[in-house]
Order: sequence, then C-alpha cells, then structure tokens
Amino acid sequence: MLAFVTVGSTKFDSLIAAAFTPHVLVSFHRKGYTKVVVQCGNSAFEMSDTIRDGQIQNLSRASVEVEFYQYKPSLKEDFERADLVVSHAGSGTILEVLRMGKPMIVVPNETLLDNHQEELSSELDAMGYLRSTTVKKLADTIDQFDASDIKPFPPQDPSRFARIVDEVMGFI
Repeated sequence: MLAFVTVGSTKFDSLIAAAFTPHVLVSFHRKGYTKVVVQCGNSAFEMSDTIRDGQIQNLSRASVEVEFYQYKPSLKEDFERADLVVSHAGSGTILEVLRMGKPMIVVPNETLLDNHQEELSSELDAMGYLRSTTVKKLADTIDQFDASDIKPFPPQDPSRFARIVDEVMGFI
C-alpha cells in the first residue's frame, strides 16, 4: 500500500520533518504501507539538501520505501495511486482528494495567522469525511486510522451554487 504526504505549494516544515521520523514511518509500516511518497514543496527538513532541481529521490527508512520530491505540475496521479493521503489542510487539496474518494488525514498548519485550516479540518472531521490531527499526534492518528470509519464525500453539484445565487438575487 502507498501513503502520499503533501504540503501542496506551501511550506510546512514540521509536517514534512514528521513524515520522515522513524515514529511516523513505523506507524505507516504497522498499518501495512510499504511505500510513502512525500511532496515537500519548499519545506526545510533533514534531507532537503539532497533534492536537486526538484527531482525525485528514493531512500528506505523504518522498513518503508520513501520517495520525495518538491513539485510536479499536478498531484492528481499521486492522489490516484495513494491508499491514504496525509496533507496540510488547504481547502483545494482537501476537496480534490475527498472528491476522489480517498481516505485522508489532514494536519492544519498552526503557524498560519487566522487558523482557517483548523476550522475547516475540524468541521470536516466532525462530519466524518476525514481525520484531522496535529504534527505531534500524527503517528498516533495513523495507528488509529480506519478508512472504513470515513464517510464518502457527497458528489459535486455545480447547479447548487447557481441556485444559491438565484435565491440571493431573488430570482426564485
């Protein structure tokens, strides 16, 4: 099985550093993941100096194969291959992954000023669509994660926005 860790276009040093710790990698291993792919963006971490021009690097740690890179034009292929996505709590990433029906653990970046990531991830967790955690609790969350407890995200309804605008404008 494959786990994909991503920070998208952001910098989230503590999440990326945690993804490479033996504690987190052992948790992935215990849950049956044999490969972890990490999209690290501009995050600084222990091995960040081994990245050359954003190229994919491979290594093995804690009985798990680890692949990491900075950026790709699209993460869609990585999302599709993943059996689990661990991500920053950016709304675009969350919606894309949930619409694909992938199980997801999100880690809000607590260093952001308005903490909007925490609000979004907590609400989606309460609704049962994903699990929200902190960097410090990531390994424990992986250990306790059960994808069968996650509710399917409702399909996108593009007409809903138009209905809301029509209501607000008094057309209906």
